[in-house]
Amino acid sequence: MSEDTVLFVCLHGAAKSLIAASHFQRLAGERGVRVRAEFAGTEPDPELTPAAVVGLLAEGIDVRGQHPRRVTGDAIRSAARVVSFGCDLGALAPGVPVERWDDVPAVSENYGAARDAIVSRLPALLEPARTPGGA
Repeated sequence: MSEDTVLFVCLHGAAKSLIAASHFQRLAGERGVRVRAEFAGTEPDPELTPAAVVGLLAEGIDVRGQHPRRVTGDAIRSAARVVSFGCDLGALAPGVPVERWDDVPAVSENYGAARDAIVSRLPALLEPARTPGGA
């Protein structure tokens, strides 16, 4: 059985979506929920944002060696859930529901505030009625 995917997308695929996917994957693992988290960007940077890498590493999440990738319409359509940060994905996958978290602060300005805004919303994605494949 394949795992459902939750796709997090931000402009550069290098900070907010990375933080969300990393913390979501850890939270799902802690709760025993089989789901895969992925991150991507509409205009991906060549490398991850250093503040995100350092911040995640300090929290015990090692993302070194990962790289931003461009989001595709296929990735959006095949995901069980899609969450975006400040970017419109409608042209890539018309009609696919996207949850928008546009009010998350910039990671480069305040990693802690951005992380807290993201992490506070993640448990709701794991509620049984909202979990991919959930009842």
